Amino acid sequence: MLPALPVDKISARGPDMAGAGGDEMSSSDTTRSSRTSSPGTKRAAGSSTVVAVPELAAEALPVRAGEDRWTGAELTEIRARLQDEIYELGMEIATAESQIAEGDSTDGAGDDQADIGAKTYEREHEMSLAYNSRDLLAQNERALERIEAGTYGVCESCGKAIGKARLQAFPRATLCVTCKQREERR
Repeated sequence: MLPALPVDKISARGPDMAGAGGDEMSSSDTTRSSRTSSPGTKRAAGSSTVVAVPELAAEALPVRAGEDRWTGAELTEIRARLQDEIYELGMEIATAESQIAEGDSTDGAGDDQADIGAKTYEREHEMSLAYNSRDLLAQNERALERIEAGTYGVCESCGKAIGKARLQAFPRATLCVTCKQREERR
């Protein structure tokens, strides 16, 4: 089980909204360095240590008819992917925020309308990328919370199993294929 961190250390929201005065870079570093190793841990691609999932907890997760039960190794692999993405997204957010801040400090004196428009477009594009990264970060954090709570793999709409193959391909999924298709049609 992962150690619990204060919300301001792992929040997908900005430091101004999470109640923290620190920057995203340090919160990502804090999240990454707070991971502990224990016997039976598995190294992920990003060299972060991930605590192994007990076999019984993994087997308790729902699967669709005809699918094999989750194993501890499979769930540990999913958790490692999510944690690595959380770290990478934290880095992306910190980079985007610093680029946005750098753009704010430049003086626009002497710029013509085309220059002003280009700078505005670039700034809005950077803000959009940062927003998307924050959204993905929140989805990854939520998936980890669902693993810890034992509700990972349950469709939030119909309550049925999402499907192991879908979760292995897209670990942030919260809806089964049928409910997702219904949502997209609206």
